[in-house]
Amino acid sequence: MTRLAPKILFICGSLHQTSQMHRIARELPEFRHAFTPFYGDRDFDFAKAVGALEWTIGGHKLTRRCLDYLRDNELPCEPGGALGDFDLAVHCTDLLWPSNLEGKPVVLVQEGMTDPPNVLDPLVRRVPEFPRYLAGTSALGLSHRYRRFCVASEGYARHFAERGCDPRKLVVTGIPNFDQCARYAINDFPQHGYVLACTSDTRETFGREDRRAFLERAAAIAKERRRPLLVKLHPNEKVARATAEIRAFAPEATVYATGSAEEMVANCSTLVVTYSSLAYVGLALGKEVHSSFDVRALEALLPLQNGRAAKNIANVVRAELGGGPQPHGVDRTVWRSSGKRAEVLS
Repeated sequence: MTRLAPKILFICGSLHQTSQMHRIARELPEFRHAFTPFYGDRDFDFAKAVGALEWTIGGHKLTRRCLDYLRDNELPCEPGGALGDFDLAVHCTDLLWPSNLEGKPVVLVQEGMTDPPNVLDPLVRRVPEFPRYLAGTSALGLSHRYRRFCVASEGYARHFAERGCDPRKLVVTGIPNFDQCARYAINDFPQHGYVLACTSDTRETFGREDRRAFLERAAAIAKERRRPLLVKLHPNEKVARATAEIRAFAPEATVYATGSAEEMVANCSTLVVTYSSLAYVGLALGKEVHSSFDVRALEALLPLQNGRAAKNIANVVRAELGGGPQPHGVDRTVWRSSGKRAEVLS
């Protein structure tokens, strides 16, 4: 009787997270694959049913987008890993941990930029039972339940270790959708040389944002640079509300609710964001970047531009399934004493 190849469950979320999982899966053709939208346990299902998760990756809207992507790319879908026969899971976040992952090896993959710590962050870090998702992505990695955590750069490995993640579990691989930003320069977006302001979904995820100040800042930069202003809306944002605000506070701007933000960044001269991972695309492409984060700090965190992130993460997965050498974790005491570089899998 022929023995089946090990099965990997890829747990998706937003379109960005879903496409990253797809790229990793392509590098693992020798294994069986199953994909699922983001899921949880019964409490999660109840919250989703009553609409409490609608502005998160667990809501109906982003679940539909994920399912559409899986269908359009003819990827095998197994919602919630229902069959339970997977040998390993590749997860997009550990802010929520479904019970069917207990006892299974899990490889966690960083999505992009993490949120600045909020007022609940100290409680999440000190009380393991407190829901991590209430602290946002600043709590990424703090479950400690995964086998390996694949991160974007040496700077991020240092960041997560200092936040409390076990450095022995961190592996610097790069992350697939940010590992070769130069590819976004090949596009058919018709405009060039503008100031681009990319909005966030902070308010939709119950955070606070001064949208007026952001738009007026972007408009002032465009006026100073003597360039047109384009505004790209976050795909999770309330379009009607955001458009009305732009008409009120930056009426000269051209608004785009759809399209590739990365390609728009590639064609701009100046990028204005709040806490968006698009800042990394701008920095990688040599753009003038304005961010709510310190830009020098972002430069230290910039994802590796090696074009090999999906391959590197696939090698981590193989190692966990016994098909390759175990990658070394990162020794943060080495960083502090000698600045030694963290390992990148080849």
